[in-house]
Amino acid sequence: MSGTVLFAREFLRSPLRTASLIPSSARLVERLVATVPERGEPVVVELGPGTGPATEAIQRKLAGRGRHIAVELNETLATHLVQRFPRTEIVTGSAWDLPNILADRGVYTADVVVSSLPWSAFAGPHGHTLVPKIASVLSESGVYTQFAYTFARWAPPSRHRHAQLRQSFEEVVAGRTVYRNLPPALVYSARRPRVPAGQPLSPAVRAMNLMAS
Repeated sequence: MSGTVLFAREFLRSPLRTASLIPSSARLVERLVATVPERGEPVVVELGPGTGPATEAIQRKLAGRGRHIAVELNETLATHLVQRFPRTEIVTGSAWDLPNILADRGVYTADVVVSSLPWSAFAGPHGHTLVPKIASVLSESGVYTQFAYTFARWAPPSRHRHAQLRQSFEEVVAGRTVYRNLPPALVYSARRPRVPAGQPLSPAVRAMNLMAS
């Protein structure tokens, strides 16, 4: 089964978890993974890889360097990824549990977090803690990239997610719309986490985490 067909099937089974009928376009993926270093031994964490368009691009940029940990909630898609990318550490789990997932693998600081998670992952009783958790695992120079569909950019949920990014990162930049993606999308790049890895979370964030646990 091709990745596109598999992705569409999983979308039809659970639209809220997959959130798109087709995988991201090559142009969108190029912008999403642009922050992956081309030198050194970086730790790259990928959230919501789906069938792997960004996974493939990250592997190509790493060329055997560093570590690449991909966290996928959908078990069927995770199995597909294991078969396609034997050099990537595929984890079947929730991004909401990101700090524990990394700690279990001896990783406490990430250089890049690349996310294809739907905005719905950032809602609900657990979702509001997700952005602070991502910020908490990044190094001081770390970068978090997240794509979003342009048509929903000004909707209240998207504005709320953007506010969360501003609260957890000192710099948040929205890229240009990629019209060759279906639907058109853009990439947010967030830098300088307000809670870099290795530092304690604020009391407010700790309280939110306890509420979500």
